[in-house]
Amino acid sequence: MWRDAWLVAAKDLRVEARAKVALRQILPFALTVLVLFAFALDPSRLPALSAGLMWVAVLLCAVLAVQRSFAMESSGPTLDGLRLFGLDPAGVFLGKAAALAVQLLLLEALLAGGVVVLYGASLHGGLVLAGAGLAATAGLACAGCVYGALAGGGRSADTLLPVLFLPVVSPVLLGATKAWEAALAGTPGQGEPWLRLLAVFAVVYAALGALAFGPVLEEA
Repeated sequence: MWRDAWLVAAKDLRVEARAKVALRQILPFALTVLVLFAFALDPSRLPALSAGLMWVAVLLCAVLAVQRSFAMESSGPTLDGLRLFGLDPAGVFLGKAAALAVQLLLLEALLAGGVVVLYGASLHGGLVLAGAGLAATAGLACAGCVYGALAGGGRSADTLLPVLFLPVVSPVLLGATKAWEAALAGTPGQGEPWLRLLAVFAVVYAALGALAFGPVLEEA
């Protein structure tokens, strides 16, 4: 399973490195969202709202990244090839989730710099920020792969994915925002309960995806 996960993750990251969709499309979209928030809201309130605004941008970009991840498979016989090669479905799931998580982590690092520059936020509580970022990213990536596979076989996959995905990951948006707000306010201890929520969500969806990804692909 772990060998298959490594192969799938490396394949997805190589494809993305050559296509540069995240760099040319998703990152500019995320920065545009931050800039729009900066113009739409009272500048004096932006530092206090920076955590929530950043994670809203991350969530919207996660939808695009999941759609891109499964568009690579559905555009040709790639999924059939993965099944014919006898790859473990759990390994395929973990590999796609890992590749998606790497892209989201890079995006979050750039957006964190964006909120510092645009909103005047000061980054405190580095351990809580990093822990919440890792746990939230794992949850988004695992849930995204589950619902990306569910929506990938439908004719209206582009519109179905947000309907399925966004309500489910609302605990990630809430937990990551609250944890980052606590860290940025200089009270990282108040973010620890939200870290536990994010970790539970990530573990549940990692286990669910590893168990259900094979049957979901067959149905799709």
